[in-house]
Amino acid sequence: MSSAWNASDVTPDGAAWLASAGTYPRSTLALWEERPDAPVVLPCGSVFDVVSAPAMFGRRMLDRLWDDGPGSGPVAQFRGRMLLFAAPGTAQRLPALLEWEEWGARSSREATRTDAVPPLLCHGTGDAVTVPAPSESIPPARSASRWLVAPDTRQPWLPGPEVLLWAAVRAARSAVRISIFPPADQDAKVYDVSRRR
Repeated sequence: MSSAWNASDVTPDGAAWLASAGTYPRSTLALWEERPDAPVVLPCGSVFDVVSAPAMFGRRMLDRLWDDGPGSGPVAQFRGRMLLFAAPGTAQRLPALLEWEEWGARSSREATRTDAVPPLLCHGTGDAVTVPAPSESIPPARSASRWLVAPDTRQPWLPGPEVLLWAAVRAARSAVRISIFPPADQDAKVYDVSRRR
């Protein structure tokens, strides 16, 4: 790969880590050597899992991880979604934890409270994701994919399901405004009590 790396680019060690997820790591590295701006599809489940969130909610999760938590592993943006790289096994465990937290449980009374909580897609064993190119030659504004937190070591720290659950719950709480006053009943009669005798 090119010896001139930008801070937002994947390092050679990070590229080796990513490529190790594929069946033919040397072929992936050779492709990136020839075309460092080429995204590739890599399988999940052995080296990493990926939790995909809508971009805005994913950004809130990322903010929580860095502002109040342990930080994040590699993070990419792809076609309006945030891809949070996680420890293998996260895709299997996180949905059960989200269900336990009643993630996305809707009733007519709570519809407005849970509307800010989007579904998270968990990619693990048997799934594959498109990984952004290690080097950006296209400006980020026009690129469909890019790294927000690029892999930089052969063994990056990856959050597990509990850490991502923590971040998702806090991101949802920051997105929802909770009022101590019940919502106004639209069918209620309103009386002007200022004219009482």
